Amino acid sequence: MNTMTYKGYMARVEYDDEDEIFFGRLAGINDVIGFHGETVAELRGAFHEAADGYIEACAKIGKSKSYSGQFMVRVDPKVHARAALAAQLAGKSLAKWAEERLREDSDRELGTA
Repeated sequence: MNTMTYKGYMARVEYDDEDEIFFGRLAGINDVIGFHGETVAELRGAFHEAADGYIEACAKIGKSKSYSGQFMVRVDPKVHARAALAAQLAGKSLAKWAEERLREDSDRELGTA
């Protein structure tokens, strides 16, 4: 996974070989904010510009980058049963067990472990 970070925002970046252009999207927000560039330097500049623009727009309308702490997940019933069993054997609620797994995996993926 190729990422960039700026002012607390992260973006996933990719390369389109057909169009010979780098492109990315801000991650961790509930909006779609994209950017692109022909070089890494252009891509980085476009990312900074996109993030700054998003920060400015959010400040104007009073929008924050927060999450409620609740979300619905649909999984295969067999996965649900195995997770519930694992949680029970660990002496935890399924919610607490899942939170710990999500924290561990997201820390590993983001390199914050």
